[in-house]
Amino acid sequence: MKAIEIHSFGGPEVLQLEEIPVPQIAADEALVRVYASGVNPVDYKLRAGGAERPLPFIPGWDLSGVIEETGADVHNFKKGDAVYTRPDVKRDGTYAEYVAVKASELAYKPASVDHVTAAAIPLAGLTAWQCLFEHGQLEAGQKVLIHAASGGVGTFAVQFAKWKGAYVMATASESNHDFLKQLGADEVIDYHTPGYENTITSVNLVIDTIGGDSQKRSLTFIMPGGILVTTLKPENKDAFEEKGVRLISMYTQARPEDLNAIAKLVDEGIVRPVIAKVLPLAQAAKAQEMVEGHHVRGKIVLKVHEE
Repeated sequence: MKAIEIHSFGGPEVLQLEEIPVPQIAADEALVRVYASGVNPVDYKLRAGGAERPLPFIPGWDLSGVIEETGADVHNFKKGDAVYTRPDVKRDGTYAEYVAVKASELAYKPASVDHVTAAAIPLAGLTAWQCLFEHGQLEAGQKVLIHAASGGVGTFAVQFAKWKGAYVMATASESNHDFLKQLGADEVIDYHTPGYENTITSVNLVIDTIGGDSQKRSLTFIMPGGILVTTLKPENKDAFEEKGVRLISMYTQARPEDLNAIAKLVDEGIVRPVIAKVLPLAQAAKAQEMVEGHHVRGKIVLKVHEE
């Protein structure tokens, strides 16, 4: 099969398209024919050596595809099922024509969209869902602010929060304001504006996927008893504790029940994945360069097989 492999850490140039054997599956796994793979920041961070892991490895941890084969202990899926997931990031990823995945990580893909669209959902969608509802405990009527709202996680978070009945605030460049209001944001703030944090009040929940001074600025407007959920390193812990604000750092879990809930919203037309560009597998380096530039609206997706 064709796959993108990394034999040394470095820039996008280390991503090599190679011919390697199709993976063998264990009794509790399924072999999935990958139709499309989403591209996420974790992909380029691991490519650059952001975490110790054996070389070579295949990046990519978003997929939509069709089951080709199941292990002896797999009874809830069968050959031909269309599935999607965020597989275990400790294993080889989805920049490949086939991938071995634990059946316990799989969910049926949304029936109303194609594989390219479905592949944009798992990691970003799960992250947004778990930030808002598991860690953030968001309820209808609350006020939530989503940083970097035009990105992969942000575009889902805006739509999920609006569906829940929250008042949705978002930070983004001015060029993305109308777009985010179309997605459901009630108010959009240009994060380039000096002192923007002083114009915001009484926020119950903040979602942070960018780090830096966004957490410190957020402390200005989060109410005591509120929550800031970050996908990055928590900072200024003492200041948050002093104000009575919970600061939570989260790691996304591949939960099929969450993927099923998201798929239902997609199929009902309540949530739509936002895709900036679709590229062939061979252009994985270009895709990662785009994501690394931090100005992608929604997601980049690699098409691996034609549907």
